[in-house]
Amino acid sequence: MCGIAGATGISSSDQLQRFQTALKHRGPDEAGQFSDGRIGLSHARLAIIDLETGSQPIFNEDRTCAIVFNGEIYNYRELRAQLQPRHVFKTQTDTEVILHLYEEHGLDTPSYLKGDFAFCIWDSRDESCFLSRDPLGVKPLYYSISRSGQLIFASELRALLTHPEVDGAVDAASLSEYLTCLYVSAPPDDHKEHS
Repeated sequence: MCGIAGATGISSSDQLQRFQTALKHRGPDEAGQFSDGRIGLSHARLAIIDLETGSQPIFNEDRTCAIVFNGEIYNYRELRAQLQPRHVFKTQTDTEVILHLYEEHGLDTPSYLKGDFAFCIWDSRDESCFLSRDPLGVKPLYYSISRSGQLIFASELRALLTHPEVDGAVDAASLSEYLTCLYVSAPPDDHKEHS
């Protein structure tokens, strides 16, 4: 079990440290972070695969893409063998396999993965942030879009709530809808409300 968290926009080292503190119990072996003024990524690691070089975030060859990952990919060795002729691998991790797979298949990457996973890939080439989790949600991934448009995500609500732009108040109407229907519908369109 590891923990991931991050936010688009300017992420201070203080905020990344708050994410790491909240996720430390998920990954007590190592903490890693990255920030470039457009995104901040945080990782709490429970070291299982590649104890020596598996620190996260992991970058591609030219450092244009970065990944933080929680999970286990069961078919990563087969995928690595397919990718090896076209990529330089610096680790033995399943994490790096996902990143190189993304370079070749983009948003279709999760369809190649067998396992339990939650990850964020930051692609600085087009300043995109790709979040994904396994179809059954075995590895948790929570997110919020702030009023200023920041995407904030984390493996646990506790970490998500450390960000000052995440409102922790419970929406009674949404809670009632969830308990009644087992889902929450999309928020009303503001333009329709005012017409």
